[in-house]
Amino acid sequence: MADSSTPSSVDPDSGWYCVRTKPKSEHLAARNLQGFANLDEVFCPRIRYEKSTRRGKVWFVEALFPGYIFARFDLAADLRAVNASSGVTGVLRFSDDYPQISNDYIASLRAEFPEEENEIRVIEPEIEEGDEVILTEGPMAGMHTIVTRLLSGQDRVRVLLDWLGEEREAVVSLQSLSRPGEIRGEIR
Repeated sequence: MADSSTPSSVDPDSGWYCVRTKPKSEHLAARNLQGFANLDEVFCPRIRYEKSTRRGKVWFVEALFPGYIFARFDLAADLRAVNASSGVTGVLRFSDDYPQISNDYIASLRAEFPEEENEIRVIEPEIEEGDEVILTEGPMAGMHTIVTRLLSGQDRVRVLLDWLGEEREAVVSLQSLSRPGEIRGEIR
C-alpha cells in the first residue's frame, strides 16, 4: 500500500520485487518468469570470472545475488503466477509486507551490466605492483599481502609474506589472488 511518504520512483500498482530462486537456478527462473508468468521485465544480473581449479583455469558464471532475481509485476494480479513458476521459491517478504525496489535502484544496477551480453558482466583481475591482495587458495588462504612484482609473460606475481616473523617474497598464481572487497574474493 502506497502512502504519501512513498518515493516517486515506486509505482503502487506495479513494481520491482525481489524473487527468491532455487540454488544455482537464477537464470532459469528468470526465463520461466518471462515465459510462464508472462512478465515483461525480469533482471538477473550475473558475473563471469576466471578461477584456477584442478583442471586448470576455468571460467565461471554466477548470479551477482545468489538465490535472488528482480522482477517487475503487479503484486495483486501476478503473485500466484510468479510463485508457481519453475525455479522460483517465492517473493521476498517480511511478514505480510512485500517490499518494492525503486525503479532508480534497478536502473543504476542495470547500467553496470551490458545488455548485449545477456546481463553478464565479466570480472577481469586487474592487479598491479603495490596492491594489497588476499590469497584465496592454498594453505595461506585468507592472508592479506602486497604484490611486489608482476612476472611478465606469466600468470604469476611476487607477493610479500610475513612468514615466521620474517618478510619473504613468494611467487603465486594471479588467479589465487583477489582484492579486498572484490565480488569473487570471498573465500568459500
